Amino acid sequence: MATQTREPAAGAWAPLRVPTFRALWLAILAGNVGTWVHDTAAAWLMADLSDAPLMIAAVQSATTVPVVLLALFAGALADIVDRRRYLMLAQAWMFAVASLLALLAHRGQLTPELLLMLTFALGCGAAMSMPAQNATTPELVPRAMLGSAVALGSLSMNIARSIGPALGGLVVAQFGAAWAFALNALTFLGVLLVLWRWRRDPAASALPPERLGGALRSGLRYAAHAPALRAVLVRSAAFLLFGSALAALLPVVVRSGLQASANVYGLLLGGIGAGAVAGALMLPRLRRRWSRDRLVTWATLGYAGCMLLASQVPPIHWLLPAMLLAGFCWICVLSSLQVASQMAVAGWVRARALSLYIVVFSLGIASGSLLWGTIAQLGSTALALQLAAVGACAALVLVRSWSLDGSDGLDLAPSAHWPQPLVSQEPEHDHGPVLITLEYSVADENRGRFLRLLAQLGQGRRRDGALDWDVFEDSAEPGRYLESFGTASWLEHLRQHERVSQDDRRLQEAIRELQREPGYPRIRHFIASRP
Repeated sequence: MATQTREPAAGAWAPLRVPTFRALWLAILAGNVGTWVHDTAAAWLMADLSDAPLMIAAVQSATTVPVVLLALFAGALADIVDRRRYLMLAQAWMFAVASLLALLAHRGQLTPELLLMLTFALGCGAAMSMPAQNATTPELVPRAMLGSAVALGSLSMNIARSIGPALGGLVVAQFGAAWAFALNALTFLGVLLVLWRWRRDPAASALPPERLGGALRSGLRYAAHAPALRAVLVRSAAFLLFGSALAALLPVVVRSGLQASANVYGLLLGGIGAGAVAGALMLPRLRRRWSRDRLVTWATLGYAGCMLLASQVPPIHWLLPAMLLAGFCWICVLSSLQVASQMAVAGWVRARALSLYIVVFSLGIASGSLLWGTIAQLGSTALALQLAAVGACAALVLVRSWSLDGSDGLDLAPSAHWPQPLVSQEPEHDHGPVLITLEYSVADENRGRFLRLLAQLGQGRRRDGALDWDVFEDSAEPGRYLESFGTASWLEHLRQHERVSQDDRRLQEAIRELQREPGYPRIRHFIASRP
């Protein structure tokens, strides 16, 4: 069992002392700004090309729908191919699409349908790169800097959100949409250059890579049997479903409640961004004082309070500080969730696991926005914000058993402590299914502890590839147990040997100490034999 210790958090800027992380962070910051510039230019150009509200609204959908459709596929792909080359290919794709957009806009050949199609293609490239990009962070910084590195990633997005739309509007007004698309294209070249210079050390394996379908299944199986990751997904869904109400309804509060202009809306959005930046800078200090669960709890309560205040449509001098606090609380929750998701998974499945988080994030924002918009339309904006605030607080109670602190003590690094299977002749990789049995001999006074430890071990077996798992006691000889689990093929069992972690090693050592006879457990491998 891993010891529950929390490493001291690094300073807010500490990851920027790592040259590769710093270069990639700056390149991605420029890329995030370019994305906002594109979004602003595309929406403005679509308003010029078509006066249909559906077409204008579809521009935003064209950038978000690909995330829901492709994130799981992208995560599986990023785990089975060279992640650096994969990211370079995705950046090259987005550079080509953005360049084509700039060229067609310059020639005046963009139609509403073509603009929508190319924006969707750009969104596909972003969706394909997101899991791999997030999964590279633990490769670039030490574990103690991971929290600060994730917070800096969130800081990058909020800086871009603060200056990107204004820069996009300026470029479009002064030079036209074509130059905005061209500027976005140049940002992809920056990321591509950093990735090209990065000398990544891929994990060595003597086994062939997983096939895409198998990688998808193993990723979902891992999530089903990894309690720390499930806790992140549950807590993310619980917060985002209700927290999405503020961003979705803030334009209505400004336009209908305050009777104010777009300048006020921009000011309030800037307040949220500024609060998020301040939160990202203070997070290392907060993490040293509070556990992750406590930080998320207080940040959620603070965010709910901001939604309640916004529902009353207070004067701007009250609403602006509330948006600053909302941005601060938002980044505290999301950064905590992102760090927990990074620490809850092993390296071999990290991109797949993070893609699940990305899907939950996108679905939570999309479904929540639709829900609270519907309630606001049928009832009132105030009612929707009040229900969302109450729901966020109620969700804290409902999901309190799903702790985010459970990932802190995990040590999922490969242990490589399993011996090579004893075989008379090495089986072919595709032979199977394979049945593995372990025989144990346990004294009666150790029975309870043994079964509890074995149940934890069984969860790890399923997480790493076992299709089934069970334990049996000999009816004629109490204390004699047989553990059995199966894999689809000999290759899948060999992959289990590579995936077994340091936590698994400690668990197995504790089980071995409970054996009443030397030489136990006794391990056997059986391969399906058919005429």
